[in-house]
Amino acid sequence: MSGGLLVAGTTSDAGKSVVTAGICRWLVRQGVKVAPFKAQNMSLNSFVTTEGAEIGRAQAMQAQACRVEPTALMNPVLLKPGGEQSSQVVLLGKPVGEMSARGYHGGRQQQLLGTVLDCLEQLRGTYDAVICEGAGSPAEINLRRTDIVNMGIARNAGLPVLVVGDIDRGGVFASFFGTVALLSPEDQRCVAGFLVNKFRGDVSLLEPGLDMLHGLTGRKTYGVLPFRHGLGIDEEDGLRVSLRGAVRESVVAPPVGEDVLRVAVCAVPLMSNFTDVDALAAEPGVVVRFVDRPEELSDADLVIVPGTRGTVRALEWLRERGLADALVRRAAEQRPVLGICGGFQILGEHIEDDVESRRGHVGGLGILPVRVRFAREKTLTRPQGEALGEHVEGYEIHHGVAEVQGGTPFLDGCRVGQTWGTHWHGSLESDGFRRAFLREVAAAAGRRFVPAPDTSFAALREEQLDRLGDLIEQHADTDALWRLIESGAPQGLPFIPPGAPA
Repeated sequence: MSGGLLVAGTTSDAGKSVVTAGICRWLVRQGVKVAPFKAQNMSLNSFVTTEGAEIGRAQAMQAQACRVEPTALMNPVLLKPGGEQSSQVVLLGKPVGEMSARGYHGGRQQQLLGTVLDCLEQLRGTYDAVICEGAGSPAEINLRRTDIVNMGIARNAGLPVLVVGDIDRGGVFASFFGTVALLSPEDQRCVAGFLVNKFRGDVSLLEPGLDMLHGLTGRKTYGVLPFRHGLGIDEEDGLRVSLRGAVRESVVAPPVGEDVLRVAVCAVPLMSNFTDVDALAAEPGVVVRFVDRPEELSDADLVIVPGTRGTVRALEWLRERGLADALVRRAAEQRPVLGICGGFQILGEHIEDDVESRRGHVGGLGILPVRVRFAREKTLTRPQGEALGEHVEGYEIHHGVAEVQGGTPFLDGCRVGQTWGTHWHGSLESDGFRRAFLREVAAAAGRRFVPAPDTSFAALREEQLDRLGDLIEQHADTDALWRLIESGAPQGLPFIPPGAPA
C-alpha cells in the first residue's frame, strides 16, 4: 500500500498542522509506517535535521508524531519572510536566495512543482502512507495557477483532500461550502469531505447542519474534534507559548518552591523560533509572557531576547521602544538576560551585515564582548555540548558568525555577569541544563523558586502528540478516514457551482 491524504483548511490557522499530526500519531499507533509532508511552508519557526537541512518546525513535530526522523523531503520548500515584500527561499533544506512575493508567484513557484512531486514520490515509495498538509486555503483563486501546496499537489499526486474548518471562529458551514464552490470541477473531484475543529458544546446540536452540508455538497463530515486547550504545538507563526496552557491547567502545575519565576520575552519583529521558550513555560511555576514596552521588564526575573530573521531591524526596534536602554541597565544591575541567536548578536558590540539588512557596520548593545559578521552561507548544525555541568543539545540556524572576545564560555557564545548569549536554539529542551539555568536565574533574582525535579519536556511533547492521536481516534470516523487514505476520494462527487473563475 502507498496511501495518502492532503489536509487542507478553510483558512490559515484552521488547525491543519495539529490535525495532520493527530492523523499521523493515530496511524502509527495502528502499526502504519507513515510520514508527514508539506510541499511549501511559510514560517520563521524552523528546525535542522540530522543531515543539516532546514525545514519547518511543524513538519519536524509531525515527524515526531510519526516516530521517524525528519528529513528535507518532508518540507522541500520553506519560505522565511524577511519583510512585507520578500522571503528567503529554502529549497531542500538550503537557502537559494531572496525573492519577492510577486517574483515567486510569477514563475519560480511553478518551476518547483517537479521537485515537490519528486520528494512526495520518494516518501510514498518508502512509507505506507504520507499525510500531507496544505497551506492557507485551497480556494485562493488568485494563486491557483501557480499552486504547488494545495490542489496543485492533490491533482498531480492523486491525493484525496480533507478540508478542516475552525468552528470556534464562526461561519464554518459557509467556509466549507464556499471553499468547494470556488474550485474548478477537476479540483472539486479531489475534495472528499470535511473535518470540524475546535467544537464546544453538544455535538447533537451541530448534526442537523452537517446533514444539510452533506445535502448541499454531497460530501460527508469525517469528524468533529472538540476544543482542547494547549494543543497548538510548534506553530508556524504567531505569539503563543504552546505548552503554557496545558501546564497551567494541570493539577500538578503549582510551583515547587515558594516563588514563581517571571520570564519576559522581547517581541522583536520577524521573531524566529519563539518555540525556544516552550520548555520554560512547561516548568511549573515559570510564567512566560511576550513584551514590547520597557516597563514590562521591571518585574521580570529573566529577560530573553529571542531569535529574529532581521537582526538589525530588531535592534532598531528595541532602541525605538526604549527596550535597548532597559536591557543595558538591566545587565549593569546584574539582572539575568539571555540572548538567543539574533538576540545574542544584538547583545554584542558590533554587527557587520552586508547580507541580511545590507546595512554594513551597526553598533550593538555592547553588553557582551562579541563581534558579528554576516556570511552569505547559512550555518545549519545540530551541536551538542556541556554547560553549567549538564549535557546540552540544540540546533543552529544563522548567517551571523560571532567572534567571542571575552567573558566566560557559554555553549558557542559567552556569559558576562548575569547576561548569557548563544546561537543555540532548543538548548532549554535539555532538562538537566534547563533546571541548572533556572536555579542560576532564581539565585540572581533573589527568588525562592525551585525547578521541578521531574519535568521532562520530551515526555510532555509525547503526551501532547498522544492527545492529538486520541482526538482523531475518538472523534473522527477512522474507518472512513482509512478508506480515504487507502483508496482516494469517492467517485461521483457532485460539482458545486459556480466553480473557479475562468
